Amino acid sequence: MSLVITSFIYSRVKRQFAKAATAQIVASATALDAGTQLKAEQLVLVDWPSSLLIDGAYTKTEDLIGRILLYPLPPKEPIRSQLLAGPGAAIGLVAKIPGGMRAVAVVTNDVNNVSGFLFPGSHVDVLVTFRAGQGKDPMTTTVLQNIEVLSTGERLEPDPSGKPQNVKVVTLLMSPDDAQKLELAINQGTIQFALRNGADREQGEHRPVLIGELQGVASAPTPAAKVTRTVAAAPKPTVYEVEVIDGTKKSIQKF
Repeated sequence: MSLVITSFIYSRVKRQFAKAATAQIVASATALDAGTQLKAEQLVLVDWPSSLLIDGAYTKTEDLIGRILLYPLPPKEPIRSQLLAGPGAAIGLVAKIPGGMRAVAVVTNDVNNVSGFLFPGSHVDVLVTFRAGQGKDPMTTTVLQNIEVLSTGERLEPDPSGKPQNVKVVTLLMSPDDAQKLELAINQGTIQFALRNGADREQGEHRPVLIGELQGVASAPTPAAKVTRTVAAAPKPTVYEVEVIDGTKKSIQKF
């Protein structure tokens, strides 16, 4: 009887402890792509340790129906608020544009899209070659740095196999001010993308390169104009002579 009572109490305590030690959070039922508008059948509740709850996790599936994913998810991956577009966001590319930013499409070719190795999520610098004025020699300068590629053609995600893909249009994510710089650069000359290392986020100062430097002629700084000072000669004083007669003495005084 003692064993039976002990076993019964132990099982009850174990169930209560297990229930208190875990919580249910919403996760993906299957693999989901970026831009997916979530439906009820794509969501599932999974047990998660109460002591390790994830920041931004959801406990009700109905809170996520209709929301849009910004990033792809594997099966049974907890869905957090950081992975979702804001409520009411549009589907597709628009959902991936953060507030205050802009998506700008740029026509590309086999050269400036780095032979098809530009993928969504890549970061690039934008270079432009132009003439600063009529008759001036061409120059190349870096106008934008660390710009994210939002999409290549119609793809919002990179090819899983990493296979290069030549596309006609690349869409870049940038601030409104940078968007104006890019538009001006496109109208002034020829642009070129320089692909960055994925971990490189540094933005440095890069001076323009002139055609003379490619020809082996260093661009010497303009010499300072020589200043010549002319000191006016002091005017020669006027001398006055006065004849002074003192009695029988006569003398000449100069002033």
